Amino acid sequence: MSAETLLSVGIDLGTTTTQLVFSRLTVRNEGSAFSVPNYTVAAREVLRRSAVHFTPLRSERELDAEAIARIVDAEYAAAGIDRRAVQTGAVIITGETARRENARAVLEALSGYAGDFVVATAGPALESALAGRGAGAADYSQAHACTVVNLDIGGGTTNIARFTNGALTDTACLNVGGRLVKLEPDGRVTYVSPVLRPFVPYAPGDRLTPQDLAPAVSLLTEILEEALGFRPVSDPARLRFFVTDRLPGPAPGAVYSFSGGVADLMDDRPREPFAYGDLGVLLGRAVAKSAVGPRIPARETIRATVIGAGCHATELSGSTVYFDRIAFPLKNLPVAALMPEEEHLPPAELAETVRARLAVFEGGPAVLALQGRRDLHFAALSALADGLAGGLRGRDGPVLVAVAADVGKALGQALAVRLPGVPLLCLDGVQLPPGSYLDVAAPIAGGQVLPVVIKTLVF
Repeated sequence: MSAETLLSVGIDLGTTTTQLVFSRLTVRNEGSAFSVPNYTVAAREVLRRSAVHFTPLRSERELDAEAIARIVDAEYAAAGIDRRAVQTGAVIITGETARRENARAVLEALSGYAGDFVVATAGPALESALAGRGAGAADYSQAHACTVVNLDIGGGTTNIARFTNGALTDTACLNVGGRLVKLEPDGRVTYVSPVLRPFVPYAPGDRLTPQDLAPAVSLLTEILEEALGFRPVSDPARLRFFVTDRLPGPAPGAVYSFSGGVADLMDDRPREPFAYGDLGVLLGRAVAKSAVGPRIPARETIRATVIGAGCHATELSGSTVYFDRIAFPLKNLPVAALMPEEEHLPPAELAETVRARLAVFEGGPAVLALQGRRDLHFAALSALADGLAGGLRGRDGPVLVAVAADVGKALGQALAVRLPGVPLLCLDGVQLPPGSYLDVAAPIAGGQVLPVVIKTLVF
C-alpha cells in the first residue's frame, strides 16, 4: 500500500511559554482496490521537540516579535530543517497572549517561517481540540470506548475538550490559569489579570504570602468544578471567567486528564510556592485536590498543544475533488456557509442566496460551504449546480466550493461546464462551520486528495 509523507511544524505562542515541534505525517490510502480511495493520516512521528521558552514580552500589552523570531530561527537551525521543506502545520496563539496588541502582526510574520503552508491560528475551540489530541485524550477514548475530558491549564486560560470513542463532542474555554497573578520570589505582586481583579483585593506592589493567595486559588479551582458540572455556579458574576459556555455534564462514566503547564505541578513534589513567578504551583496543588475526576495520566502535559498543532492540525479532504487552474496553497479563506434547507431552493433563489452570502466579503476570495447529499441524482445535481453557478458567476478570483458529502468531483465538473475558463476548486469530505477559515495545500497522492486546515482567527 503506497504512502506519502508530509513534514509538519507546530508553533505554540502561549501565555507563559513558546514551543515548537517538528513532525512527519504519513498519508496512506486505506481503501481497497475496488473502492473509492480513502486517504487518511495513518501515522504521526515527532521528529524534534524544542526547548520550552518563556514567551518574550515587551510589556504586558505587547509581544516581543524580534525575540520570538530569534527563538523560531534557532529551533529551525537546531533541528537542521529548512523552512522551505515544511509542508503543513499550525502557528497557535493561546491564552492571554492572543490579547496582546500586536498578536495578529506577530502571527502574520511567523506564518512565513515554515514554508508555503503553515497557518496562523487562534480560537478556543481549536485550541481545546488540539491540546486534547496532543495529550492523548482522543486516542484513549477510542482505545477504551469511553469518554475522556481533557483540561489543558496554561498561564491564562484552561481549554477543555471532551472526546467520546475518539470523536470530539464538546469544547469549552475558561479564563483560569497560573499567571492570572504574577509575583516576584519575595511575594511582591507585579500583575493581576483584569478578569480576576473584581474578585480579589490584590494590586501591583502588594507583598503576599501563599495564605493571602488561597482565596484566589480556591476561586479558580471552584470555577473549574462549576464549568464541568461538579458544582452549580454559585455566583453569576463568576460567568466572566467563562470564555465559552459550560460543558453539559458531568458526563456519566467520563474520565478526566490534565495537560498544560499547571498539570506538571499537580503532584506532591516540594516546590517553592512562587517558583515560576505566578500562581502555578498553588493552583496545581489545589486542582489535584479538586472534585474533578476520576483521572487518567495525560500522554503529554506542557507540550500537549504544540504536539497537537504539529501532528493533528492537518486534515485531508475527500478523494473525489475537482480543481482547475488553482494556484496552491490557499490561505486564510473565510467561509460562507449555506443552511441545509437553502441548498434545495430553486436555482434562481439559490443564486440570489449565494450572492447575498458572499456579498459580505466585498468580492474577495471566500469558500462557499454546503452539506450536499451522497444520493444526488443527475437532475438534482444539475439544479444545484445551476443555482451555485448563478451566484458565483462574475466574482473576481477563483471559485471555491467545499461540500461535506463525497460529491466534490461531480459537482465540480458540473460547475466547470457552467463557468468555463474560471479557476475552480470543489473539494469534499470537509465540514466547515460558519465563521471558520480554511487553508488548502497543494494536492498529494497524485492529485487525489488535498491537505486542509480548518481554523478560527479570533483576537
